[in-house]
Amino acid sequence: EVGKETTNTIVKVALNLIQPNIYYSAAETEIRKQNAAKAVKPVFYQVKKGEMIVREGEKIDQKQLLKIQAQQKTISQKQSRLLFVGITALIFVLLWTNKIVLKNIKKDFLEKKSDLFFWLSNILLFLILSRIALEIGNLLSQRISSLSSQFFIYALPPVGATLLIVLFTEPKIGIVLGSLMAALMGLMLNSPVFFLYFLVGSWWVAFRLRPCRHRSKLIKVGVELGLIQMALTFGILALENPLNVWQIGASFVFAGLGGVTTGIIVLGLTPIIEIIFGYTSEIRLLELASLDQPLLKELMVKAPGTYLHSVIASQMAEAAAEEIGANSLLAKVAAYYHDIGKMKKPLYFVENQIGIENKHDKLTPSMSALIIISHVKEGVELAKQYHLGPEIIDIIKQHHGTRLITYFYQRAKEQNRDVKEEDFRYPGPKPQTKEAGLVMLADGVEAACRSLTNPVPSRIKSTVQKVISDVFLDGQLDGCELTLKDMHKIAERFSKVLISIFHPRIEYPESPAKKGNGHESKNKMFFVTSHTYKEHSSKGEVTSHHIRSGKH
Repeated sequence: EVGKETTNTIVKVALNLIQPNIYYSAAETEIRKQNAAKAVKPVFYQVKKGEMIVREGEKIDQKQLLKIQAQQKTISQKQSRLLFVGITALIFVLLWTNKIVLKNIKKDFLEKKSDLFFWLSNILLFLILSRIALEIGNLLSQRISSLSSQFFIYALPPVGATLLIVLFTEPKIGIVLGSLMAALMGLMLNSPVFFLYFLVGSWWVAFRLRPCRHRSKLIKVGVELGLIQMALTFGILALENPLNVWQIGASFVFAGLGGVTTGIIVLGLTPIIEIIFGYTSEIRLLELASLDQPLLKELMVKAPGTYLHSVIASQMAEAAAEEIGANSLLAKVAAYYHDIGKMKKPLYFVENQIGIENKHDKLTPSMSALIIISHVKEGVELAKQYHLGPEIIDIIKQHHGTRLITYFYQRAKEQNRDVKEEDFRYPGPKPQTKEAGLVMLADGVEAACRSLTNPVPSRIKSTVQKVISDVFLDGQLDGCELTLKDMHKIAERFSKVLISIFHPRIEYPESPAKKGNGHESKNKMFFVTSHTYKEHSSKGEVTSHHIRSGKH
């Protein structure tokens, strides 16, 4: 017999020597389950047309339940496809109608590919932002029971599309786009109430944003939008079931923050839009209007006469633009920069020929005309280099239109009868906007009045009328929508500005001491050799410029 102790020892040794050859594998088990499931052939039940699946009052078995679920799925798929087609068609009609309305409001809008791309990308961007915000709201409301997904709807930013397009165009276009965005949001949320919510907000900001001369205006309008949305939220809540204080307060907070956030989003997008699409906002125009701009400083140093001419022309263009309802800031800034091309060859332009002989005396008329004409092309190149924006570049191109350089043309005809008139005309194009037409007129009128030997008010007025009449009769203003009534107002404002600059003053009597020394004035009347005038913007800022006019 084997003792108990020996038995235990044998068992221990045996256990140490035995190795398991079967073990559980979860992965292999799952694979075999899947293979087994795949090996089972599906069972199909066919539902024939008119077949009775279940009668009223009957208990539904598993087979009948499968048939009912399959039927519901089929109907749901058909309805989804139909709904998708219907919504797509509706959105297409809305976009197409919106485009037609916009073209009737502003004919040149959406003609350029960049305008069309901006319009579409603006709509798409704010729809995507709104959808993302809505999904985030749904996720948060699932995790935080006290937050309702409707709170986040009040904070959605689709009104930003209106803000952004008004910043670069005009309020009427913003009204149309805002209506479209409100309709699209109503479809997205399946709620006519929120269609009105976003419609009112869009219309409000469209009329409140302009003029927008400072970036802080976007935040200010955003705050106003927040207050408007809070008021609208109160109206929406009043239509619903009684709510507690927390729901009302939270709704107000989200509505207010939504307005401010919308303003901040547009503020951040503004410089990006200016870079991508080459647009020029009023904010950018105001920056360019500063006489501390490097390009204007360079113009003042290299071509002081041209600089003086440009400053005076800018005051004329701004005053006339305010009178006829054109964009006064754009007209003013464009007039500052319209002759920057003269910096390349400043001494070939009469306003810069101070105390030197006329360079053109040694050139042929055709060569002189080429030099004069070239300042437009060189100005465009400089404007592109300094990123002045397409609106100012277009005005630089158009500010001479296709006008004839009469002086050199007549000289050429005296020397040679076989002279082509087109060789002495600017290449154009003619002014296409009111602002471009104003800069053309201000440029010509200022130059003509500067050449007057005795610029009394009557002569200034007649010169202004003659220059404007000549430009009009030459057909240069045919494309810029300036009416005869506009031109009459322009002439009046030009005359007032120029008379205030060139008005004569009586010489102050000399002191007895100076008379005793025999120093007597040769002229009893002289024109102002130093004149300080003020520049007024629509925001009320005033800056002074010291202008020296030539002696007469």
